[in-house]
Amino acid sequence: MNSGISKLLSDKETYDRLHGFASGAYPVLGKVPPGKFGKALGAAEVALGGMLLAPMVIGDGLAGFVLSAFSGSLLRLYMKTPGLRQEGSVRPTRDGTAIAKDVWLAGIGLTLMSSSVGSRWTARKVKKRRGHHMDAATGR
Repeated sequence: MNSGISKLLSDKETYDRLHGFASGAYPVLGKVPPGKFGKALGAAEVALGGMLLAPMVIGDGLAGFVLSAFSGSLLRLYMKTPGLRQEGSVRPTRDGTAIAKDVWLAGIGLTLMSSSVGSRWTARKVKKRRGHHMDAATGR
């Protein structure tokens, strides 16, 4: 959330820098004005932070999906931007370390999604088991 709030409060220079960086990996963003892009990115980061702070509101599976999608976009940025990786390798350069380390976001997102699926499967199994042991007269 802090990163998103900082982006929402940024200046034109910061928006221009962010926009230039992102449009290198995502050329379609070149059509979006830098200020609009920076504000949208900041709002998205705040929304994602809110989802992660209160997953019980939207569910940990959806929060994990959104985090995985966000981290995927960061990883693509890392892979597509020249100078962030060592030549012929996925290992980061000094400049790429700040983004490469965000791979842990993908792990957290995938873990949230898989734990959500696992907990739903367990809940169905328990419900099914309880259904087999119901008393016909009382329904309990």
